[in-house]
Amino acid sequence: MLTVSNLAKSHGARSLFHDVTFRLSPGRRIALIGGNGAGKTTILEIINGLQDADSGEVSRPNDYRIGYLPQELLEVASGSVLQEVMAGAELIVALEREMRQLEQTMVEVSDSEHDQLVARYGEVQSRYETLGGYRVEADARSILGGLGFTTDDMDRPLKQMSGGWQMRAALAKLLLQKPDVLMLDEPTNHLDVDSVAWLEQRLATWPGALLFVSHDRDFIDSVAERVVEIAWGTATEYMGGFAEFVVAREERLASLEAAAGRQAKEIAKVEQFIDRFRYKATKAKQVQSRIKTLQKLDRIEVPKVEDLKLKFSFPEPPRSSRLVVEIDDAAIGYDDGDAILTNVNLVVERGQKLALVGPNGAGKSTLLKVIMGELNPKSGSAKLGANVDIAYFAQHQVDALDLNRTVEQEFRHKVGEQPKNRNMRTVLGSFGFSGDAVERLVGDLSGGERTRLALAEIMCNPVNLLILDEPTNHLDLPSCDVLEDALSAYPGTILLVSHDRYLIRNTVEELVEVRDGVVTHHLEVDERILSPVSSQDNSAGSKNSKASLKGGVTGSARPTGASSRSSNSTSTSTGGDPRKARRQASAQERQRSHDLRKRVNRLEKQAATAEAKVKDFEVRLADPEVYADRELMDGLIAEHATAKVKADKLMAEWESAASELESIDS
Repeated sequence: MLTVSNLAKSHGARSLFHDVTFRLSPGRRIALIGGNGAGKTTILEIINGLQDADSGEVSRPNDYRIGYLPQELLEVASGSVLQEVMAGAELIVALEREMRQLEQTMVEVSDSEHDQLVARYGEVQSRYETLGGYRVEADARSILGGLGFTTDDMDRPLKQMSGGWQMRAALAKLLLQKPDVLMLDEPTNHLDVDSVAWLEQRLATWPGALLFVSHDRDFIDSVAERVVEIAWGTATEYMGGFAEFVVAREERLASLEAAAGRQAKEIAKVEQFIDRFRYKATKAKQVQSRIKTLQKLDRIEVPKVEDLKLKFSFPEPPRSSRLVVEIDDAAIGYDDGDAILTNVNLVVERGQKLALVGPNGAGKSTLLKVIMGELNPKSGSAKLGANVDIAYFAQHQVDALDLNRTVEQEFRHKVGEQPKNRNMRTVLGSFGFSGDAVERLVGDLSGGERTRLALAEIMCNPVNLLILDEPTNHLDLPSCDVLEDALSAYPGTILLVSHDRYLIRNTVEELVEVRDGVVTHHLEVDERILSPVSSQDNSAGSKNSKASLKGGVTGSARPTGASSRSSNSTSTSTGGDPRKARRQASAQERQRSHDLRKRVNRLEKQAATAEAKVKDFEVRLADPEVYADRELMDGLIAEHATAKVKADKLMAEWESAASELESIDS
């Protein structure tokens, strides 16, 4: 068990936190939440020994293994993606290395030494198998697949990957390593909705202790069984996920407010007694006693939740034409390659609010470049409507900030001396930079504070088309609330790319799904698109998941060229007859269930046969005489590994198909 006791930390005269106490036991999953700059990352770094606390202590057993994923990587390994992830299984890799060395040595030694080496090889091989050595590479590939890597990606040099993919590889390495305590700082920042859903399933059954920082409400609700809030300079622990935390905090604040009210009445009575008898000699002793009581009294302070809230509203934008974006039968890609997206037909009208969702690398950012005119389609057409003004928040917008400027200097440099019709100090104050905060260096700001400053720079002037690419990365929960409120009230048109399903659900009305080279416009925010639940642990499972998603949303999807204002029909193939549409949907569902049931039965038999073959190899490998024949031994080990991978793949496919069938039947 890892115990954090009475941690305190200050930066200069500013106290970050004090009396931070909680315990991490096996199976305990804690979400650490709080405002930007409250000290969440600092707490993780203190636990990992990267910073020293001013007071307090962190205690853990000497052999406790901690795995830590920071917000940004300081260095990147030079090997391939798979090699770097496999390095997480250090003990298994060391045992495999010893097995290879023993195999080579056994050929070259005398008979007496050979027997000793064979005995040692048997011990090492048994330990290797117990730890899952024969399936470690399959596990590594499974984790990488779940996080969105293709088979080709796994063999690419890690340094050639973008920062976001490098972070995914670092996360995969920790998941394969299975430390006693897993600590993650904003793990969903670099993930798409598919990978977030996969990671939720993985962490919800994590056997060790888990401590993570996140602003993603859905993620917290799915994974955490406790919430520790860092606010008002201290830590408070709540049972349950985010929804339970919100209710419990309200109850706690109400209880504190009631207790503070009762205390205030008692204090008023005591002060009234003191004022009445202060100058009476007969009451002097009682008066002094009450004065001392008041001096020693711990006053109950009720935290003001609104102090954590920002206030921001968009300026009224100029009116654009009715058609804001129109893409007609376009093939989209770059000059030096094939089209990434084909047959794209998309119409966005004034006032529509849409979210672009789909796996990373599917083409969402490329589609945005076409919309903004930065990339011409390879065929077809794409154009903006008349009087369309765009504000674009890029995923790495904060990288353009000058860390050596103050907040005020950086803001003036980007937007000029005075934003249109708005006071500069007022705008900065609405993003949480009031008073002396505008004099802080950008380099001293937390990741979330830098994101707020970058948002202020692009949102301070009125525009009628707002394009936001992952705007909530590093934002704290109160800032996400403010952004949500502002986007909900925004009178213009919004195109939002985000993995934050709560933000999507509460700010947009429709989805544009970008997947497998196809752009599909959904007339509503479909939870099956936002939170795919099928396993993505293997390529076949991923294909099944995608197929089930596409089949499950036929009724709410439309060709991307159709206008949301032109039809209320739920299907374009039934001539507008809702009864016919329901009959067709029911028939399709029955056929899908029939086909899937056949596939489940077939996979179950294949998996059983494959498992039996693996057991047969394990029995043969347990025979000591096998190791006297080098060629036989190598052949059996290789065949066992191949059979194990095949069995694991078939089992994963069966589990995925069975889960999908269960969902349909229910």
